[in-house]
Amino acid sequence: MFDKIAYNFFIAVESITFNRLRAVLTSLGIIFGVASVISMLAIGSGAQKEILDQIKLLGANNIIVKPVTKQEEGEVSDDESLDLEEKKPYSPGLTVADAESIVSMIPGVESVNPEVIVETTAIRAGLRRTTRLVGVGDSFFQSSGFELQEGRYFSDEHFENSLPVAIIGHDIKTKFFTKEEAIGNRIKCGNLWLTVIGVLKERNIAIENIEELGIRNYDLDIYTPITTQLLRYENRAQLTERDIQEGEQDRRRGIESDASYHQLDRLVVRVHDTQMVKPIAEIVSRMLERRHYGVVDYEVIIPEVLLQQEQRTQDLFNIVLAAIASISLIVGGIGIMNIMLASILERIREIGVRRAVGATRQDIIFQFLIEAITLSFSGGVLGILLGFAISLFIEQTTGITTIVSFFSVLLSFIVAVSVGLIFGILPAKRAADQNPVEALRHE
Repeated sequence: MFDKIAYNFFIAVESITFNRLRAVLTSLGIIFGVASVISMLAIGSGAQKEILDQIKLLGANNIIVKPVTKQEEGEVSDDESLDLEEKKPYSPGLTVADAESIVSMIPGVESVNPEVIVETTAIRAGLRRTTRLVGVGDSFFQSSGFELQEGRYFSDEHFENSLPVAIIGHDIKTKFFTKEEAIGNRIKCGNLWLTVIGVLKERNIAIENIEELGIRNYDLDIYTPITTQLLRYENRAQLTERDIQEGEQDRRRGIESDASYHQLDRLVVRVHDTQMVKPIAEIVSRMLERRHYGVVDYEVIIPEVLLQQEQRTQDLFNIVLAAIASISLIVGGIGIMNIMLASILERIREIGVRRAVGATRQDIIFQFLIEAITLSFSGGVLGILLGFAISLFIEQTTGITTIVSFFSVLLSFIVAVSVGLIFGILPAKRAADQNPVEALRHE
């Protein structure tokens, strides 16, 4: 059996070699089909990555933890004569230590960015406007997708020494530094002068769902190291004698204080994979509950809208790319079938001679099937090389990102060979059904 297959394979290869032009024309459909599949999948994958990266910049793989100042826990029955103040559990609030614990103990967390936001007034050269002074961590700008227009980011020295430096948004520069450079000059925020070391590029973000997604108008913010914010402005985790006196006076008057005891105004936990956002959010919630001694004085927010949009985008691209691949390879397969059927008309006498010298119907089927698969195989290899070349050419000439994945190459090659097998069956069967006597008489 093996010898018969090997002999038919030799006959098929010899036929392909003898009719090179016909073989090339037959393979063109598969060559361009595979090349178009690889190049279109590369373009689609690149576009998908860019869109998903933009969605991630808005917070699709972020978990936002916000403090809750007023929170009551537990119930007390009427017959219990207990002092509620004494039974009230203590919580240190949302702190920098929470951020350090999350990033060090939970796998899959890329970074944790603590933020302290203070509404203040910026003053310079006779101009003033209300703004937000935001104390941020060392990875805030990189993980949030900020880019510098000029200057530099905060360094370790700025955080270690709590230096009075600032990075300003684009609109702050436009407002206060119209006639001179911002870098190296100072701007007053509250009671402290900050030296500007960087200016951020303009960011245009839609204002819909700002509170839900945790997005602000970053162009109007002034950023300073979080250590500078806590040391030189306000650290709500540290009680002063004045705070204690004011709290005692409010308690005697029966007034519940609205002052926040949370050191941080927000924690942004960035995870590596968006598929892990919900599981990690549950772990973060349980960890904070233990660290806050059972007091749930925080709120864990997942940007559900962006996660759903990301999933819809992935599904849409998968459907479109699958349709492109299917159509391209089916067209190539139909081309192989048509040319193979046409070649049978030219080779009827050859078929008759083989049948006359003892070849069976099975031998004829094997011969034509092997020819179709061989043409598909060689066309698939050439198509892969052409697809790589087209993808590289598109990326270099247009600037469009293209990503050629191993999966797309393997899929195209397997489908190309399968197409040769499937669409070669009909021509092979048609050739085997030829009457040997009539085939020998054919001119």
